[in-house]
Amino acid sequence: MAVAAVSEQRVCEIVRDWHSREVFLVEMLQDIQDEYHYIPSEAIETMAHEVAVPVGQIYHLATFFKGFSLEPRGEHVLSVCMGTACHVKGAPRIVDACARELGIKEGETSKDGRFTLETVRCLGCCGLAAVMTVNEDLHGHVTAAKIPRLLRRYKEKGKT
Repeated sequence: MAVAAVSEQRVCEIVRDWHSREVFLVEMLQDIQDEYHYIPSEAIETMAHEVAVPVGQIYHLATFFKGFSLEPRGEHVLSVCMGTACHVKGAPRIVDACARELGIKEGETSKDGRFTLETVRCLGCCGLAAVMTVNEDLHGHVTAAKIPRLLRRYKEKGKT
């Protein structure tokens, strides 16, 4: 999987967009993760220097919140809800279908860096069970049979 090189200049721009203020560390981490699809250690070191806070303080935030990843993630993060309603409506089969379609296991990222497959405890959309998200896109009433077509849309995104 190809991982984008970390640009110290770009990280500094993100930090300065938040006025280099400690109170905005979480927002800076969100923007860095949006940029790189994870939070690189080089970015944390640059943030610490620019904001004048200990590196450990930033690592604490980056590891406290489940939404942050210190490992490279795919361009498209598939989160399959495993809450009770979704589990009953076939969530385990949906995970299996995604894994089969992408050639990865839950918790892994595809070799091309395009997809990461994860499970989450609850997305709070029980009335739409089974539910999954692809990045910020919510998909309800998902079945294993719908996975190939759903993923095809994301596989084709960005192709010219």
